[in-house]
Amino acid sequence: MVRYYNFDVVFAEIPGETTLAVNITNCPNRCKGCHSQHLLEDIGDVLDEEEIGRLLERYGRSVTCFCFMGGDAAPHEIVRLAAAVRSRCPHLKVGWYSGRDRLPLGVEATAFDYIKLGPWVEELGPLSSPTTNQRLYKIDADGRMEDMTERFRRR
Repeated sequence: MVRYYNFDVVFAEIPGETTLAVNITNCPNRCKGCHSQHLLEDIGDVLDEEEIGRLLERYGRSVTCFCFMGGDAAPHEIVRLAAAVRSRCPHLKVGWYSGRDRLPLGVEATAFDYIKLGPWVEELGPLSSPTTNQRLYKIDADGRMEDMTERFRRR
């Protein structure tokens, strides 16, 4: 079961998209210097197809992308929920911000339009830093992952 703490409509997480970013709890990564310590706990409301439906009814016409911010404790569940978003609103892009270095076994990149990979490493900085270890990929229909991290530094 996946839980979420909160959500917001944001403009910086996925360049060029107006994104409904949903903060998933129960993060297993324990990154040193994490700015969202509250997301380490297994707290919040259940995020299931019904709750996604409610969020999309409320915000689906105002956004171009739905992004799961976390979910590394249950990556296959995130894939299933991404499919629910696609089914309900095929026009929306779907993203996933993961703190893992690579996709988990059995997770196909094509489940998403965007995937951010990489744990938070304080010394290396965020996606906008030239030294960051994190990468944001745009996923092509064939599953090719195009690194678009550079777009965070073109502001």
